[in-house]
Amino acid sequence: MNILELAQKRHSVRSYTSQAVEQEKLDYLLETARLAPSAVNLQPWSFIVLQSEEAKRDIQECYDRDWFKTAPLYIVVCGNHHISWKRASDNKDHCDIDIAIATEHIALAAEEVGLGTCWVCNFDAAKCHKLLQLPEGIEPIVILPIGYASNDFVVQEKKRKPSEDIILYL
Repeated sequence: MNILELAQKRHSVRSYTSQAVEQEKLDYLLETARLAPSAVNLQPWSFIVLQSEEAKRDIQECYDRDWFKTAPLYIVVCGNHHISWKRASDNKDHCDIDIAIATEHIALAAEEVGLGTCWVCNFDAAKCHKLLQLPEGIEPIVILPIGYASNDFVVQEKKRKPSEDIILYL
């Protein structure tokens, strides 16, 4: 499958089976994230894998949705604002951009190996920070539930703007 096919096929999964994710597949996802590009190659990220029942229950307190609780594992993608690159002209912090690139690497790799994901950014970040005992300057930015989509999961049609509405040639 090429990258365009992966992008077309990838969708947000909001219903998972209880089937465990194989360690080899998890390792593959994390390796794709490790290899992701980042501004000035500073790699301001960390990936916290939550698999134990206790850790999963804790993270579920940060995003109280029934579908979210069906995932067999979660990766919390964290950004380190102390080491992320800041643009000199306006001090723009590129941490969130770097985290987004690494997170999408995981999402596309998951699709490639038959797993589903869903970006979750609307969670209680302060609670998550506290539960994971993260140091100051480390921000939980994305929670990615990961697993096999349940049979009753219905893929929604992707609504995307046409190319002519978003591409400008000068």
